[in-house]
Amino acid sequence: MTPDPVPASLVLASASPARLATLRSAGLDPQVVVSAVDEDAVVAHYQVTDPQDVALVLAKAKAEDVADRDEVPDGALVLGCDSVLELDGQVHGKPQDADQATQRWRQMSGSTGVLHTGHWLVDTRFGGGQVGAVASTTIHFATLDDDEIAAYVATGEPLQVAGAFTVDGLGGAFVRGVEGDHHTVVGVSLPLLRDLVRELGGSWTALWNRSR
Repeated sequence: MTPDPVPASLVLASASPARLATLRSAGLDPQVVVSAVDEDAVVAHYQVTDPQDVALVLAKAKAEDVADRDEVPDGALVLGCDSVLELDGQVHGKPQDADQATQRWRQMSGSTGVLHTGHWLVDTRFGGGQVGAVASTTIHFATLDDDEIAAYVATGEPLQVAGAFTVDGLGGAFVRGVEGDHHTVVGVSLPLLRDLVRELGGSWTALWNRSR
């Protein structure tokens, strides 16, 4: 009997509420299983410095970590994602504290950066195929004064996200423009994810009805 090529469910290896909301708005309802990956250790292990490589190896590590969990249902596709901001030749993830977020925004204010989001998909069916790719978008930031930066950092939002900003929250007013797939800025590129699902032999539209 030929195995059914359609995945029975999607598992999101991320605690990001924005990623979950984006997937749900696209008709999917993934099970969330948060990875326990040490990001610094992964980057050191792979010895990567290029922003796209950093995003991809972290996404891969998170997906593979969760794919081995007992709570992942048989036949699931496991999605790992990670985002980093490339600004002035440097790679930035989540700020470590409010002071770092403040300094980051002083650097970002009035400038342009590139947000890279790595995607890695592990197929737990039939041999465990894996595919991955990176989506990148150019972000044009508004010019903020010190009072605006202090007020934004005080909300705590910049401490929760890569690059210290959002487009779907309070930070949206501070982003003048996005070049590329705006879903990437939120944390998961839907067009790219569709391509990865299809590359593994799955059907994107079938996930609308069969995700958990």
